[in-house]
Amino acid sequence: MTRKYFGTDGIRGTVGQAPITPDFVLRLAHAVGRVLRRTESRPTVLIGKDTRISGYMLESALESGFNSAGVDVVLLGPLPTPGVAYLTRAQRASLGVVISASHNAYPDNGIKFFSAKGTKLDDAWELAVEAALEEPPVWADSPSLGKARRLDDAAGRYIEFCKSTFANDLTLKGLKIVVDGAHGAAYHIAPLVFHELGAEVIAIGCSPDGLNINHEVGATHPDALIKAVRANKAHYGIALDGDADRLQMVDADGRLFNGDEVLFLMVNERLARGEKVPGTVGTLMTNMAVEVALKKKGVEFVRAKVGDRYVLEELDKRGWL
Repeated sequence: MTRKYFGTDGIRGTVGQAPITPDFVLRLAHAVGRVLRRTESRPTVLIGKDTRISGYMLESALESGFNSAGVDVVLLGPLPTPGVAYLTRAQRASLGVVISASHNAYPDNGIKFFSAKGTKLDDAWELAVEAALEEPPVWADSPSLGKARRLDDAAGRYIEFCKSTFANDLTLKGLKIVVDGAHGAAYHIAPLVFHELGAEVIAIGCSPDGLNINHEVGATHPDALIKAVRANKAHYGIALDGDADRLQMVDADGRLFNGDEVLFLMVNERLARGEKVPGTVGTLMTNMAVEVALKKKGVEFVRAKVGDRYVLEELDKRGWL
């Protein structure tokens, strides 16, 4: 069945044009809230965002829509998309919501959702929300309205989680790393993570003003990273995009590593440390050389449709998460 509003990664468009308008976003949140209340009497939703100026407006619209459906809201402020997914699961929330248009320029914005497990939701859920959007709203009365609060230490919690994924016997001491935050959601997080792991950090793209997200910096504009790595004689450079769910890496010479190379290096490092890697999921676009090289190492390789949602579905289905 064709979806009217949802695309491959939530709902996205130009701010001020349908569907990214405050009235529609309020209705969307109300519809999502009604779907949630079919299985929960008092759902709780976490809302995070990137640094676009329109995020304030859309955050308020989402908050009102959810509260009007009897859903409690926890506001996280600017936070990477993976951080929202993590906290949704860690806080035992019913749903996670991200306000972002990822690597797009600031005039665009979007809404995407995560399940209580921190994973993308399936087509059936999106169709249920679209069906609820076509129904008249059912506004909660005063005793049933949802409440809203802020989680003031959301960024700190995610910083600690990121550090916890780094092996305790490893350190970044002695390394100089350029970190490009794309003036986006990780501007106050990524530099601290690498600094606290021991690296000397040169931060660029970490001064958001609401209008400069992804502008000539970040993963979609790696020239800024390459220039900074060479100028500072850094060992490595890491550039994120606006919502920090993708990255580009360069070495000391400014050479870009593509995603296939990064995937292989990650698996190879885990194997070298004696860790078990039951399998790896790539996409239809993953280079065949990666598949061949991994199979030679005894690692099963599976292809999913293009999109992180489908990669996660395969990982979850096979028990590889």
